[in-house]
Amino acid sequence: MIDQATIDRIMDAAQIVDVVSEFVTLRRRGVNYVGLCPFHNEKTPSFSVSPSKGLCKCFSCGKGGNVVHFIMEHEQLNYYEALKWLARKYNIEVKERELSEEEKQAHSLRESLFVVNQFANQYFQEVLYHQLEGQRIGMTYLRGRGFRDDIIKKFQLGYSTDNRDALARTALQKGYQEDYLVKTGLCYRKEDGTLRDRFWGRVIFPVHTLSGKVVAFGGRVLNAATKNVQMKYVNSPESEIYHKSRELYGIYFAKQAIVRQDRCFLVEGYTDVISMHQSGIENVVASSGTALTPEQIRMIHRFTNNVTVLYDGDGAGIKASIRGIDMLLEEGMNVKVCLLPDGDDPDSFARKHNATDYQAYINEHEVDFIRFKSQLLLEEAGKDPIKRAALISSIVKSISVIPDAIVRSVYIRECSQSLQMEEKVLMEATARLIEQARENRYKEMQRRKNQEQRTAQAASALAPETPAPTDFPTSDIPAVPPLPETPVPPMPNEVLPPDVPPAAFPPPPAVPAEADYSSFIPQEGNEEKVFYAKEEELVRMIIRYGEKMVCYIETGEGEQMPLTVIQFISEGLKEDDLQFHNVLHRHILKEAECHVSDPNFVAERYFVNHPDPTVSTMAAELVSDRYQLSKYHSKAQKIVTDEERLYELVPRLLIDFKMAIVDEELKHILQALNNPSVANDPQRCMDMMQRYKDLHDTQRLMAQRAGDRVVLKV
Repeated sequence: MIDQATIDRIMDAAQIVDVVSEFVTLRRRGVNYVGLCPFHNEKTPSFSVSPSKGLCKCFSCGKGGNVVHFIMEHEQLNYYEALKWLARKYNIEVKERELSEEEKQAHSLRESLFVVNQFANQYFQEVLYHQLEGQRIGMTYLRGRGFRDDIIKKFQLGYSTDNRDALARTALQKGYQEDYLVKTGLCYRKEDGTLRDRFWGRVIFPVHTLSGKVVAFGGRVLNAATKNVQMKYVNSPESEIYHKSRELYGIYFAKQAIVRQDRCFLVEGYTDVISMHQSGIENVVASSGTALTPEQIRMIHRFTNNVTVLYDGDGAGIKASIRGIDMLLEEGMNVKVCLLPDGDDPDSFARKHNATDYQAYINEHEVDFIRFKSQLLLEEAGKDPIKRAALISSIVKSISVIPDAIVRSVYIRECSQSLQMEEKVLMEATARLIEQARENRYKEMQRRKNQEQRTAQAASALAPETPAPTDFPTSDIPAVPPLPETPVPPMPNEVLPPDVPPAAFPPPPAVPAEADYSSFIPQEGNEEKVFYAKEEELVRMIIRYGEKMVCYIETGEGEQMPLTVIQFISEGLKEDDLQFHNVLHRHILKEAECHVSDPNFVAERYFVNHPDPTVSTMAAELVSDRYQLSKYHSKAQKIVTDEERLYELVPRLLIDFKMAIVDEELKHILQALNNPSVANDPQRCMDMMQRYKDLHDTQRLMAQRAGDRVVLKV
């Protein structure tokens, strides 16, 4: 884990205008800078960068944040990778926490394997460019396929000579260990213990991770010495750093284009990707001949919801890939299929057409997957009723995995017309499959839960007995039985890419859990409510001015003690046994309470640079201003800022929120009392009426403290 001191140095050094300027052309507008948003296509600049706040934001698509958020979004990196990216840019040494011996060994092994792969990558390129055999065989083949030299260099293609241990001998001479050569799969041991190169006599295609590290290689057989081999392609075996189910060929070079185009083309092989890049289509990745996996699909889904699968003209390969496409549908992605002309694959078609023609052909011929599957299987089934029944079952199965009910309904209606089936029958079949899938998931969840319980029981039987804690924090808000408590879910953890060891980056220190919170107000759908807007304003005050002093209070000894914005809001809520309704808002307040007394604590800096992207993104959103007064306007007329009137602004916002949330709670209690099930339960009805009375009294007290006359509902 990167220590906080290093993070602070990185954040101090990283100038947001400097970083964003590497990717966006900025021009000054007043005290800020503007440019075309890099995250979506636009003609009028709506992407604003504030050097004073260290924030950027697109006021069209909404994306933005601090300098780390920008790099995370633009380069598709996680939080720690983005910090390291900035550290490299500003030549800052990254210091991480001390790892355990096991973590050190695992981390050392992984790093060593990456180092060996990087050496091999450079070695293969050296052979291709500077050795006679590489130029005569390898370069001739690549140029014969129509690849330009700049594309060959971009994808770091290489060549391995016919000498069956050339790489092994070179690596050992340079001090690389045998074990690492074997563990990466670059070499293997013969029966006599000697090393043999895996990729001898082949042109080399390195496989890059999402962050650009070489994780594996693919080698294609070329010359006469290897003509009798059974496999045209040889790929690296799985290792500590390479799991083929998690990698997509070309994703490193395609990720930015996929985000810009909001679309990903999925092809089968290395050369398909390279040829399409050369033709000008860069948003393309390959599954490298393997069936699609959930990990690969989730990687694509990080960048776009739209996938177009490109297949050879005969369409035979798609029959074996239908399961993978069903998985794309299950992930909620929009899937289309495009068959290329007979005799062409994505590679050969790209060599015959430029990007404009290629895109035009795809746009004209791509078909929604469900329609494509229907047409493909209908032709195969013919008039055979058994085959048609199997076809309909297969199509219904594909529709059933789509998570969006509206999309499912549209497909069912279309399939009903094309298959000449009653819509009701298809809907019933789809519903049965959905219910069956739900039951299977439930059974699997129960199986895992039982397994975890058995494991925990076995562990507790071996562990020494310790007294169980008896005191748990509970909410001051009176609970209303038998309503279930609303648990506070944990903050979402960042998902690290496969090439980053989880042990190297543990989550930040835990914050004490918020008290249990019960309310009659539903958790979701409150964004338009008055109390929610007031609550959001209070959170904005916490983030922007949390450590600022808002007033003084007298202690029991007659002394005056300063009260910060965080402390004022926290104590004010406790005074009337109230809490924020939103889970994330409660978490931010609790974390602010824990850190407000820390030396040099600045709430805005702390939350905007928070390692949890959910927290930091909300913080950046709340402190971003679309408009800012120019220095000329400020000089012409003295403007009183929010910070200068915290003493009146924060108390007013707090009392407005209290009145609004109590009023909303009273409304929902009245609605609940009208429920027949409540009316027929005397005890529950009594409890709810007591709760209503308590809140009504609280509302009266707040009104008296506010000095306002309000109309109270009886």
